[in-house]
Amino acid sequence: MPQSAAVIRGIQRMVLYETRARYFLVGSNQAQTRHRVLKIDRTEPKDLVIIDDKHVYNQQEVRELLGRLDLGNRTKISQKGSAGLYRAVSAVGIVGFVRFLEGYYIVLITKRRKMADIGGHSIYKIEDTTMIYIPNDSVRITHPDEARYVRIFQNVDLSSNFYFSYSYDLSHSLQYNLTLLQRPFELWSAVPIADDEKHTKSKQDCFDIFEDEGLPTQVVYGVRNEPYHKYVWNGKLLERIKDIVHPDWLMYIIHGFCGQSKLLIYGRPVHITLIARRSSKFAGTRFLKRGANCEGDVANEVETEQIVHDASVMSFTAGSYSSYVQVRGSVPLYWSQDISTMMPKPPIRLDQADPYSHVAALHFDQMLQRFGSPIIILNLVKKREKRKHEKILSEELYPAVINLNQFLPPEHCIEYIAWDMARYTKSKLCNVLDRLGMIAENVVKRTGFFINRSDFYCHSIRPDDRWEDVGGHVTYGGQLQTGVLRTNCVDCLDRTNTAQFMVGKCALAYQLYALGMIDKPKLQFDTDCVRLFEELYEDHGDTLSLQYGGSQLVHRVKTYRKIAPWTQHSKDIMQTLSRYYSNAFSDADRQDAINLFLQVYQPAEAKPHLWELPTDFYLHQSSTMTLPQDRRSYTLWWTQGVLSHLPVPFDEVPCGETMKQVEVKIVNRFDESIDIYTEFFKPYEITSFDETFCIAMTNSAREFMPKTVGLDPSPFTVRKPEETGKSVLGNKSSKEEAVIQRKTAASAPPAPSEEALSSSSEDDSEEEKEDDASVSQRSTPVKLLTDSVESTRTMEDTQPQQFKEPYGLNLSELPDDKDLLMYERFAYLGENQYQVEKNKNARVSGVLPLDVVSCFPDDSVFEVLAPQVDSDSRDVFQRHVLTGQGQLRALCREDMLMYREYIKNRYM
Repeated sequence: MPQSAAVIRGIQRMVLYETRARYFLVGSNQAQTRHRVLKIDRTEPKDLVIIDDKHVYNQQEVRELLGRLDLGNRTKISQKGSAGLYRAVSAVGIVGFVRFLEGYYIVLITKRRKMADIGGHSIYKIEDTTMIYIPNDSVRITHPDEARYVRIFQNVDLSSNFYFSYSYDLSHSLQYNLTLLQRPFELWSAVPIADDEKHTKSKQDCFDIFEDEGLPTQVVYGVRNEPYHKYVWNGKLLERIKDIVHPDWLMYIIHGFCGQSKLLIYGRPVHITLIARRSSKFAGTRFLKRGANCEGDVANEVETEQIVHDASVMSFTAGSYSSYVQVRGSVPLYWSQDISTMMPKPPIRLDQADPYSHVAALHFDQMLQRFGSPIIILNLVKKREKRKHEKILSEELYPAVINLNQFLPPEHCIEYIAWDMARYTKSKLCNVLDRLGMIAENVVKRTGFFINRSDFYCHSIRPDDRWEDVGGHVTYGGQLQTGVLRTNCVDCLDRTNTAQFMVGKCALAYQLYALGMIDKPKLQFDTDCVRLFEELYEDHGDTLSLQYGGSQLVHRVKTYRKIAPWTQHSKDIMQTLSRYYSNAFSDADRQDAINLFLQVYQPAEAKPHLWELPTDFYLHQSSTMTLPQDRRSYTLWWTQGVLSHLPVPFDEVPCGETMKQVEVKIVNRFDESIDIYTEFFKPYEITSFDETFCIAMTNSAREFMPKTVGLDPSPFTVRKPEETGKSVLGNKSSKEEAVIQRKTAASAPPAPSEEALSSSSEDDSEEEKEDDASVSQRSTPVKLLTDSVESTRTMEDTQPQQFKEPYGLNLSELPDDKDLLMYERFAYLGENQYQVEKNKNARVSGVLPLDVVSCFPDDSVFEVLAPQVDSDSRDVFQRHVLTGQGQLRALCREDMLMYREYIKNRYM
């Protein structure tokens, strides 16, 4: 049966050449063996005229083409001093084309940085871009407001948390991407074949090593699917050229977060990847985008996916991969907050009555299509307040869920969990994370998680009762996650990130257990694994908080564990002030930039300017501008066909509707467009192991494992704070400062609760803050600091290091004379080896008694002559290679005797 593989984009390097009348964008693959050319006209002042040259050039042909263009565009044909073709810029991708009031601009990615690797598919972060005006100066029609639009557009910092990949679809989850490759192959007959496959190819392009041997060609289906446009941020910028150019030119980018760390389990590498996709629908800043729009898109909607895979095997087909997805987003109602009063905590206002829960129905319909059922809502807003504030949202959301559930089948109903996390945090007798852990356990068992292998026997070898209750949909190729957890508070920042971390920690334990890495699906705090995962989630939370709220997280996991250092109080206050300043003074400009970048607002001569609009409400609410053509049913509120496939998400079902999003091209298995090994290892380039991405990646053994010899190197061992390679408090200062922080953390005032700071909308009312004022004003005596340092030094001096336990000997004793003499000889040899090697006539017999142990005739730091290998050794190696390729020779009598002797010695 033929296999399928994701198509690698054939254009990864670009050079923009300039003439007076045209731009020539020459793109090539990574190896620079195949080239394509785009011709962009510069004589049109306001239109975009692009011609895609369908021919695929080799390196020699593209050089000849550029030479002819250079010669043909010179002012005088015989003139050699002035070139007719100028090299403008080098790039690695196209963000898109945009026009304001004058002509079009092209936005190119000029720098990239690798951030993650999933099965050989590299994920890059945009580091730098350039924006080039296309029309020539001679035809340019200037407009006085053009420069202002350019500045607003460039306020969206493309070098900040925008990601792309040439071979992996970042807009979809790993579950979607892998199940797409596992769909039945007979369905491909109904899928359109790519245009470039209809043309005949040369012998060189279709080279197959089996052709000369008379064997059938091994066919592979190269799959390219449409992205999920909700999470694509440059979809509108590429819309103008989408139907004109070859798909290799189109590269979709996402906005959010991407981080990857390596977990070493006794040397076995396991990569943990965290990818957050921010929705481009109803996108914006904190107080300016609340609730939902008329199409069911909510503010601050982010899909977070954690991927765990065994990095010792790279292939998607042979490797072991697991993923878990959860979502955050604003409460799906028509609500907002008025910021005109400059209050730190503006009152919540319901803008529009929705008695039939129409906007909530549209939102949950999207979720049913993408994630399946059950949809579990974890609502963390406050229930009890002296002045009603957050409670308004709970009082509207719960009836909406009840109304929608009455029309759904009971087994697919939306589940609603309401928990006042802020009030629970104030209690000194309650543990917030324990309660979240119980919720997380139930959620993961209901939704299950994705794993691409069905042949794991960890649950039978090391049975655990919790494994029997794990949900999901079991298939012949593994297990699918069905349903999703949707977490929200008011801002979906601090409380939401902590809740998502606890759910992710629980899911990570089940993922590692399913992959056979641990003996039971449970992870403890203060282990290297959880510390690594917590650092990933804090970076994830800080990044999303900066994008939406204007500051980093105010309350972290350590805050809710109540182990945060006393210095964290001042940091929280600074983050609060930063968030307030951003919301009050810079959010409006950022919102204008986002609206312009996403083309929600498109400038035109007859329209008012973007900065003249009193509000952008009408830009995001399409129903206010045009009457809807068809009104959806209030009872059958889901899309037709979705219920028939639940609990499996409709988007992952191989049916006629979803297969329209897939494009297939038929290639042989050695075609470079699907060769992920050549794409990843780049055998045509000189590379160094020290410069590879996996070496620089955050490593649990290097960053978190204790440096003390003799301790258990397992990343699942609970460690004390002073044992870790990186302090629990995150301080990388000297040892004494770390000791001071650890000693004072227990006596410092307790971590500020969710209500202790005024600017966040996740805070409590002023009356409740007054009750805690006396607690927060307590200080720590200075005498305690000095005492802790002195006592720590005394303990370090008085505690001898026990070496006998790990090594079996006492290293505190002096070595004997024989060992010292051996070490002196070794050191002397190291000092003199280079002088001895440079002088070939020098004799070392008088210096040290050396015996030749190398099998190399000439072996030194300057040259090595390989030894001669006898024929028997070559035969053994050739048989080993043939065995690895699956070509086994027939066993002879000597082989059978050898195998019987091995069995006899081994087991009898």
